[in-house]
Amino acid sequence: MIQDSLHHLTIKNSQRLCDWFDQEMAKNAFPIYSSYDIRDSGYKVTNVDANIFPAGFNNICPADLENIHDLFSEYLTSHYKNLPKKILLLTEQHTQNPYYWDNVWTLIQALQAAGCEVKPAIPSALEANLVIQSARGHQVEVFSAHEDSTIWQQYQPDLVICNNDFSESFDTWASHFKSPMNPPRELGWYQRKKSRYFKHYNEIVNEFSEIAGIDPFFMRVETELFPKFDINDEKSREELSDRVSDFVKVLAVKYQQNNIDQKPFVFVKNNAGTYGLAVIKVGDPSDIKQWSYKSRKKMKAAKGGREVEEVIIQEGIPSRVLSESVTAEPVIYMVGHNLAGGFLRTHAEKDSTESLNSPGAIYKKLCMSDLLIKPQDCPMENVYGWSAKLGLLAISRETQEMNVHYKSYLLGS
Repeated sequence: MIQDSLHHLTIKNSQRLCDWFDQEMAKNAFPIYSSYDIRDSGYKVTNVDANIFPAGFNNICPADLENIHDLFSEYLTSHYKNLPKKILLLTEQHTQNPYYWDNVWTLIQALQAAGCEVKPAIPSALEANLVIQSARGHQVEVFSAHEDSTIWQQYQPDLVICNNDFSESFDTWASHFKSPMNPPRELGWYQRKKSRYFKHYNEIVNEFSEIAGIDPFFMRVETELFPKFDINDEKSREELSDRVSDFVKVLAVKYQQNNIDQKPFVFVKNNAGTYGLAVIKVGDPSDIKQWSYKSRKKMKAAKGGREVEEVIIQEGIPSRVLSESVTAEPVIYMVGHNLAGGFLRTHAEKDSTESLNSPGAIYKKLCMSDLLIKPQDCPMENVYGWSAKLGLLAISRETQEMNVHYKSYLLGS
């Protein structure tokens, strides 16, 4: 399996790789947290999605959560001249999703353990504070972060930590306050593009692979932009089908060259997508021309009812990872540039070639220590960890290309 070679080659070149990574990370700002969906097919290990505003902290292995407050403290101390003590945690408005509020509660506990005062809030007006009970029975008092609310005058946060992915821009809301935000609102899905992220990710894989002595093919995920997509336009669907056909032919040649016995397939994804919405697996490109009403509806709208205006065509990476005989994929979390923990996303109704980020997914424990002591079941922390780290570096370059500024942030630490 390729992960064994990746592990040994990265260990062999560890010092050079770490020096290169540290030098590159010092050039640009990077977010306080992020998460990465990792696919391990046996012939490739790569991340297929990167989240700058991750939920799901409640699913991280408890053993890893015990140390996460130290990582938050390290990041805040390193990247802010004055340690932010008063934190406003800006959340999604999923008031009816108790599992999301387990995530919020977990973040609050970690940040409080790091020495911060934390108030969760939503970017909307409220007649009174909300008290929301999470799935595990924790009560979370939620404030209004609307421009007319008293929290800005009375609380005056040193830092806004965003756990809202900004599928909506909230331009008017954002214009009313001066507190620094991390991650910045401008990295939200209202303007962020998957195509930009994967362009940087694959370029970074090439750089990493040259140092490590690895064929970059084994860590890349081939991705191509298809702009001006209209699901209701027959001509647009035909053009997409033709592009997917060409894309698959190129993959087939690469697979043959690398003795890979896998029929190429792809995912068509919303270029500004989140929550696993507007994602369809395509095995036969001609299927796109005959997409059913259900498939067209699935690709029509994203979070918040936004229209899908452009998509990416992305190489499908099967998952060989199993949890109790069910297909699984590791999700790795980072706090700053440090690996913080993760979990296994599983789905009993999905096979190894399908997207697992869909209703019915179940999250299983995956500790960093599990990766270290069970190499026969899944690759070492070293391999998954490097995929996540390269993803973080891609986000930092993505941030630079988008000309997004982290207010009050100190570089080079």
